[in-house]
Amino acid sequence: MHIETIRQRLRALGAKPLHEQRVLRDWVLAQPHDQGRRRPNDFLPRGVREALPALDAELHGLARLLSSHPAEDGSARLLVGLADGQTVESVLLPRDGLCVSSQIGCAVGCQFCMTGRDGLIRQLSSAEIIAQVVLGRRQRPVKKVVFMGMGEPAHNLDNVMEAIDLLGTEGNIGHKNLVFSTVGDARVFQRLPRGAVKPALALSLHTTKPALREKLLPRAPRLTPRELVELGQEYARATAYPVQYQWTLLEGINDGEDEMDGIVELLKGQYAVLNMIPYNTVADLDFKRPSWERARAIAAALRQRGVLTKLRDSAGQEVDGGCGQLRARAMAGAPRGITIHAA
Repeated sequence: MHIETIRQRLRALGAKPLHEQRVLRDWVLAQPHDQGRRRPNDFLPRGVREALPALDAELHGLARLLSSHPAEDGSARLLVGLADGQTVESVLLPRDGLCVSSQIGCAVGCQFCMTGRDGLIRQLSSAEIIAQVVLGRRQRPVKKVVFMGMGEPAHNLDNVMEAIDLLGTEGNIGHKNLVFSTVGDARVFQRLPRGAVKPALALSLHTTKPALREKLLPRAPRLTPRELVELGQEYARATAYPVQYQWTLLEGINDGEDEMDGIVELLKGQYAVLNMIPYNTVADLDFKRPSWERARAIAAALRQRGVLTKLRDSAGQEVDGGCGQLRARAMAGAPRGITIHAA
């Protein structure tokens, strides 16, 4: 199901644009239809009112909570079941944020990521993306949505942008609080500036060395780190939002002084924030997470050299909850540290 499909169904039932907005707003805000001064019986056409219970049930069934994995930092990783029996992951973040998935699996094949190990299984529809937000809002307030979960949003661009448009209008989320994360795809830099809702941009950098980036992200577009930063800065100037550059810190691979010198050369003086995230350990992969003390020292040194650097911890360390791991464990039938829900 897609958001446009919902709109078409409502129109066929006699809905006008204001009626569409009301139904979609109630859904994305996870609020009852009778909230506010205008109740459905007073405002919506009869055909829409009569169809609402069945439509609500269908929308509710798009995403259901299978398990919740709370962490000490206030985050919680959610294993989400879809209507066809597939699963994805969402993460409730501290300070009213939510990380959502845009695909089941991923075709990029980042070497340090669990999600891409089985390749791309299928795209999520725009309604399935919104359903993750609705599910999150049933747990706690959501004022920021980041597209950093399972999948590469650029490979599902139409559905992701349709979801972003709804979140930035009826969803009551500020455009800067919608964060589109990508490894870097030419279509993103063409499409995002043209949208009515212009999300903030997060670019997966991970290294300043072209050859190493090709090795770590084997099926990402062949953009060098410098080319990626240049495209990012064009978007930053067009939107007046700083671009976030993501750096998964891998011990012995991209944590050396040569990389730090490269970061300073690329990002000093740019309208940018470097998000440095120590690697979230994945079983059976050879990558290692550096000590927190080492990560803190690297971030401090970069700040001293003029690069705005934020050291972020990847949620779910204590439950081995790196992106894709909850889904993999569920498929393997090996629950660990899980609170099961029937919702």
